[in-house]
Amino acid sequence: MRLPASRRPAALALACCALAATAVLGAPTAHGQPGACGNRVAPPPPVDTSEQVPPGGTPPPALRVPDEPVGGDKLGGCGLVLPADAPKLPDGLTAAGWVLADLDSGAVLAGQDPHGRQRPASVIKVLLAAVVVAELPADAKVVATAEDTAQECTCVGLREGAEYTVDQLLQVLMMVSGNDVAHALARKLGGVPAALAKMNARAAEWGALDTRAASPSGLDAPGMSTSAYDMALIFRAALKQPRIARAIATPVVDFPAADGNGTVVLGTDNRLLSTYEGALGGKTGFTDDARHTFVGAAQRGSRRLVVVLLRGEPQPLRLTEQAALLLDYGFALPPANPVGRLVDGAPKTTNPTPPTSPTSGAIPPAEVAGAQDLRDPDAFGTIGLPITIAAGTGLLLGLVVYLRKRRARAVRAAATPD
Repeated sequence: MRLPASRRPAALALACCALAATAVLGAPTAHGQPGACGNRVAPPPPVDTSEQVPPGGTPPPALRVPDEPVGGDKLGGCGLVLPADAPKLPDGLTAAGWVLADLDSGAVLAGQDPHGRQRPASVIKVLLAAVVVAELPADAKVVATAEDTAQECTCVGLREGAEYTVDQLLQVLMMVSGNDVAHALARKLGGVPAALAKMNARAAEWGALDTRAASPSGLDAPGMSTSAYDMALIFRAALKQPRIARAIATPVVDFPAADGNGTVVLGTDNRLLSTYEGALGGKTGFTDDARHTFVGAAQRGSRRLVVVLLRGEPQPLRLTEQAALLLDYGFALPPANPVGRLVDGAPKTTNPTPPTSPTSGAIPPAEVAGAQDLRDPDAFGTIGLPITIAAGTGLLLGLVVYLRKRRARAVRAAATPD
C-alpha cells in the first residue's frame, strides 16, 4: 500500500528510527536464537574464591571460539536444538546445557546450548581416566602420599604410604569420584601440571575445543571449561576403552580400608546404573560453581545413547532422573534426523590453538591472537558498537535536518501570494 504524501516523512522517520535501534541494540543472533548466548566464550562468573589466580599468576585467556560450530552449524545455537517435528520435551529439566547423541554413529539427536561453556565438576575425571588408560599399565603401582590424602574431598580414603594398582584407583575414580585418587593418578602421570597438559592435549585431539581441564579432579580452578557437546564427545571416546567401560559399569567393589585393616565395600555414586534399564554407566559431579553435572549412557536394542547435563539443579528431580527422562526422549527420536554429529577428531584449522595447562601461567601467542576473534553473538566488540551508535546517531541527525528544511520550504511557500 502506498502512503499519502503528507504521511511519508513521518513514515520515513519511523523507519530510520527502527533501523538505528536495530543497529544499536543488535539484530537477532545467529542460528535464529532470539537472545544473547551468555556462555559462548566462558562459563558464568564463579560464586566463590575458588578461581582466584595465585599472587603473581596470570589469568588464563579465554579459549578461542571456533569460526564454525564443531559438529554442525545447528549446534551453534544457544537455545534448544531439536529436529523438525520433535515431540515435547519432558518436564523437570533444569540443566543449562545438555546433549543427547548416539554413541555408535555419533549423531547428535537433540540438545540445549550444546557448545555453551560450563564447568564440568567431577565429570572431567572421564578425561583423566582416558589419559590414564592410554599411558599407565593396569598393574602399575602407585604409593599414596600425604598430598594425596590432603585433597579437598569427596575422597575414597587413601592411606598415606599404602600401595595401590592403577586399575584399583581407576575403578574408584569412576565409581566414587575420589579427589584423593585423582591427585594420585595425576602424580603417576608426571605431576599435576603434566597430567593437565596431557588431558588438554587429548581433548583438543578429539575435537573438544570448549574444554580446558584446570584440575585433574574437577574441583573449580582458573580457566576450567567444557560444554555438553564436548563431554558427550569425551565420554564416547573414553567408553571405547574396555578398562573405562568396565569401571563405570561396576556397581560395587572391594577396596583397601583407609585404616589398613582389610577391605571396605564401595558403591557407585551413579544412581542411573541401578534404576535405568540398559544403563551402561556414567559419572556424576558437583561443585558450587559448576552446580550439578552428569554424563551417562544406556542401551536399548541395538541403539546406545549418551546424555550430558551441565549446570543443573536436583529439584524437582535428581539429575540422574532428568538423564533418564532425556534418554527415554532420545530413544523415541528417529535416528535418521540428527541435528549434528560428534566428530571423530579435531577439525582442520589454519590457526590452531595449542593445548596448554592453565597452571603454567604462560599465555600462548595463538590464544592471545584468537582472543580478538571470539564469536560472541551478544556483543559487537569494543570497536563495532561505537561505530554502529555513531552511524545511527548521524542518520537521525540527518533526518532531523532534512525535515526542518522541508517544513521551512512549506512555510515560505504558504506565505508567498499566488
